[in-house]
Amino acid sequence: MRGTVPHLPSVAPVAHRLPAVYQEDEFLQRFVSAFDAAFAPLFLTLDTLSCYVDPELAPPDFLDWLAEWVGIEVDDTWSVERRREIVGSAAAIHRLRGTAAGIVDAVRLVVGGRVEIEENGASSWSAEPGAALPGSAEQFLRVVVRVPDPGAVDRTRLDRVVTAVKPAHVAHTIDVVEDSDADMS
Repeated sequence: MRGTVPHLPSVAPVAHRLPAVYQEDEFLQRFVSAFDAAFAPLFLTLDTLSCYVDPELAPPDFLDWLAEWVGIEVDDTWSVERRREIVGSAAAIHRLRGTAAGIVDAVRLVVGGRVEIEENGASSWSAEPGAALPGSAEQFLRVVVRVPDPGAVDRTRLDRVVTAVKPAHVAHTIDVVEDSDADMS
């Protein structure tokens, strides 16, 4: 939570902005110095605003708010470093949304392990008129997640992630299988 910083000097003291006739009044100088204490954190925040919107530099409490901006549902079990990685990758995830690569990246960021996608979307061409169409009429998506400990995977959260990044009209199934060689990062 943002708060005041004791004895933080103002980069733009109000007293220096008063007309010259008022700058000589000692009482008025003390009076407007109270405004400096209130404005100093605002000036500091505005001067460092770019740091607040950079996931690598944002304060941890602001990082959760930044996650909401980019459509990420934060899990309380994630470390600050993990949150920074996920929020920083959000733009790439959104750019690939609806593609097999986007689904793989989103699942890997949230769960880790190895992710495989099986789907029936395809395109093809044929020099022969009337050739069979590629794929099948019934769309499907199967997401296979290989992790060392399948019991540690929150399947409800995993389902929400896949639902959020896959095409809305495609039904999906998720299989979480044990694989001792899978990397959990």
